[in-house]
Amino acid sequence: MLSSIEILILSAIQGISEFLPISSAAHLILVSKYYSFNNQNLLIDICLHLGSLLAIIIYFRNELFNVIKNRNFLIKIIIGTVPIIPVGYILYQTGMANHLRNLEVIGWTTLIFGILLYFTDKIKTTNKLDSNFTIKSAIIIGLFQILALIPGVSRSGITITSARLLGFDRFDSAKISFFLAIPVLSAASILGVYNIYKEGSVDLNFLAIITVIFSFIFSYITISIFLNFIKKFSLKIFVVYRIILSLIILTIVYL
Repeated sequence: MLSSIEILILSAIQGISEFLPISSAAHLILVSKYYSFNNQNLLIDICLHLGSLLAIIIYFRNELFNVIKNRNFLIKIIIGTVPIIPVGYILYQTGMANHLRNLEVIGWTTLIFGILLYFTDKIKTTNKLDSNFTIKSAIIIGLFQILALIPGVSRSGITITSARLLGFDRFDSAKISFFLAIPVLSAASILGVYNIYKEGSVDLNFLAIITVIFSFIFSYITISIFLNFIKKFSLKIFVVYRIILSLIILTIVYL
């Protein structure tokens, strides 16, 4: 059983790194290995994602209501989500996802996609979310999002990168990333619940509840700070962080 301190650490990592372009999966893997969180279970994973999902829904509650009324935008978000779900399901069911969860892969993807983020962040803004987010844009970003299934790529990172590549500004790119996170996190949670039901191992305890709460708190704060940050600054700090982290990981791997 994970302790409350371990739950707090995992919730902080999930809440912070899920929405920053630094890869939550990579950080959860790295920290779990370092602290030997070997007994981290499926229920806790679901609760971590559920907390982040609730944070997005509550933070964007007013805009989500408008999205629901705006059928065209909702359809585009769904279209942008479609590519990652079947590919993710196949990787999970075949066990291929586990083969990607290693330090060498994380090191290289953290480096390569950090550098890609740097160059796309320099692209001149030409498009607006309200008028230029088309079905074609949604499909392109959705196809890029598939790469997020590889630890170290970062789902938020690759969706922001692809949106910047299409000429959207940092703020709109982040909003696209957040809206796309809703169906992705929902799908991950549903899959997790299904597997728990299949295994007959439902154990809704106090730690599971506080995991949702902690993950929600860290996620909500991160969303608010990040959106305010990118109104004023570039994404360079995240690029530098990724490069430093990748060099540390690759040094451990090869030396």
